Amino acid sequence: MWECFRIYFESGVAKIMGGDPQWRNFTALDEYYQNGPLPTWIGWYMQHWPHWFHAATALGTLVLELGLVWMMFLPRRLRNLCFLIVTPWQIGIILSANYTFLNYLVLTLGILLLDDQVVLPFLPWFMKKSYLATKEAKPLAALAPEDKWRTRLRAQFSALKIAAAAVMLAWIFYATLAQLVWMVRPWRLPTTPVSALEPFRIANRYGLFAMMTRGRYEIEFQGSDDGQTWLVYPFRFKPQDPSKAPRIYAPYQPRFDWNLWFASLSSWRQEPIVVRTEESLLRGDTDVLLLFSGNPFPHAPPRQIRAVVWQYWFTTPEEKRAHGTWWRRQQLGLYAPTLERQSDGRIAVSEWPPAMEPRE
Repeated sequence: MWECFRIYFESGVAKIMGGDPQWRNFTALDEYYQNGPLPTWIGWYMQHWPHWFHAATALGTLVLELGLVWMMFLPRRLRNLCFLIVTPWQIGIILSANYTFLNYLVLTLGILLLDDQVVLPFLPWFMKKSYLATKEAKPLAALAPEDKWRTRLRAQFSALKIAAAAVMLAWIFYATLAQLVWMVRPWRLPTTPVSALEPFRIANRYGLFAMMTRGRYEIEFQGSDDGQTWLVYPFRFKPQDPSKAPRIYAPYQPRFDWNLWFASLSSWRQEPIVVRTEESLLRGDTDVLLLFSGNPFPHAPPRQIRAVVWQYWFTTPEEKRAHGTWWRRQQLGLYAPTLERQSDGRIAVSEWPPAMEPRE
């Protein structure tokens, strides 16, 4: 329950402490469905709902994450009510954006808010049987002598497991609580327990959407044999063809497409994945080609590879009705150096990208 609480609460704290004015004036969700990492077709429709809806959901997000989640620590009836609030909220997020497996994990954690008697009718038979067997266990005095010995042994072993689990959970609780406190106040709490857990990645801090993305940028890889005609490498998941609807594929996480969205907000010098992909495409690396939905050079790798960056916007309902397109886009120029395979097999830069203004 603590894990579920802090996912929500830390996200709310990050939004307030991040200082993004969009959360303070309730415009954070006006273009949220368009600019997120991997939108869905449902998000296209929600993007065109009126501003009052986006302002209300922005306010509702802050109220839920900073206020309503405290119901998780209240008596069971209020916890059940909390479940009925956060579950539809998570389902709405899942349908309107592909945040991979994260929201499915949070959705599953929400089940822990429910009372046992509420969940019991929906459990599979073998889980019901185990639950009822625990409830109907005979007292120790009613057991045979040999069964008493086995029961005591199992009880001692269970006590050791519970003790070990309690120590680890207390350790993780401290690490996560300390990081939550540091988000609000720079208090001097012992850092050794926190740093000792860092290599295991099991007690991280959350900070979802502290700063909202202002625009949607997409990197596209293109190849050429003559430097004049450029053929596009089609992606499997992320937006590219304006006529194709964005899909729903979470909880699967297409890490390549996902990381390219983050790279588009930065520079190629800070995101080596782009140049390494260019080099791999020049070599015709099969593993890298499988990250794309097709290969425009099926017989031999091209002589040149470049990465260009586009800015994307959802089309308006009128544009969609007229042209059948989900996106409109504008090419902004080169994102990374254009690479060329020379006659001796070496890879050289044939064109450098211009300096670009930082994007958010």
